[in-house]
Amino acid sequence: MDEKISLKAVEDYCDDFASKVTASFFASKEKITGVEILQVCEIQQVNLFVIRELMHAWKLESQKLRSPYFDYAAAPVSESLARFQNLLSNYISISRENFQPLLKKAVVQALSLILGPYDFYAETLDTQGGSLRVDNLKNDVKYVKINRIPLENLLNELEKRKLSSISGNEAFALLDHILEEVNFTPEEIDKYVQQFSLVVPLNLEKLYEQKAVGTSALKAEMTTPKITADEVTNTAVTPGPGGINKVATAHIPLYDPIAKGSSGTVAENFQKRKKIKDSLTINQKFMFTKILFNGDFELFSAAVDSLDELDSSVQAKSFLSNNYGEWNPESEEYQEFMEVIERRFA
Repeated sequence: MDEKISLKAVEDYCDDFASKVTASFFASKEKITGVEILQVCEIQQVNLFVIRELMHAWKLESQKLRSPYFDYAAAPVSESLARFQNLLSNYISISRENFQPLLKKAVVQALSLILGPYDFYAETLDTQGGSLRVDNLKNDVKYVKINRIPLENLLNELEKRKLSSISGNEAFALLDHILEEVNFTPEEIDKYVQQFSLVVPLNLEKLYEQKAVGTSALKAEMTTPKITADEVTNTAVTPGPGGINKVATAHIPLYDPIAKGSSGTVAENFQKRKKIKDSLTINQKFMFTKILFNGDFELFSAAVDSLDELDSSVQAKSFLSNNYGEWNPESEEYQEFMEVIERRFA
């Protein structure tokens, strides 16, 4: 099956979860405090994300403290505001109607971190063209307990470089390098599914949009006889699948084009090609890993390394057909991956 998270299904589940937890707590109380938030449900990550949202709310409120008459940026004032925040955090008091949306958002974030950590990382580092402040990232990461290692290692690297800010793209590139270094594999989700199910039964299949895989069509399209290196020069390259309509993904040239009429040998031309992994954006790596390789970054890395050792797109398609015949050829992720393969060997 080809699987993609259904946003509506997640939204519906989180609504039910937040409603049930909120109803249970506020059956006997009118307000919830900070200490109680940390114990409101069995899933500690959810509780922590509620607190994180409150800290974000405080930051937005404090940004309103701007005046043409007073210097709120002065060190003594900033220090006093920080002490005030710490004091205020001991006096959290939230009504049911205001708490339930916070809880729902926290549940959505926790499920994203558990089921799609790569998407969570991308969202965390997404600055929409702006700069990411390292101290803000540090404050966010301290509330992350599940699949935390990559973000923690990223922070360590940023602090080692003594950076106070970094662009989103640079942060993505660093995180990508870290993921490869540690061969990161997301935590097993079963125990978290059980914890969620204690409140509202969590059926993972219902959280995904599923399409039947046309395995026979896939193999018919991909399985072709291998050709030799000599035959490559006389073989026309089959155009890659079209129809890709992904705004967020930038396509980077995968190698320096070889001029027509070049007298270089196949081996020499191969050396000029850029490796697949080096040519993908961080979002593409996350997407391919999550959808095509079941969230296993090590498996993704091994596959693209093997593809880089082949001589043609024909051989690459044969390799993929033999090893990943269950992929859905109609999915956007499949089509984009095959487009990458075509460009790699063009």
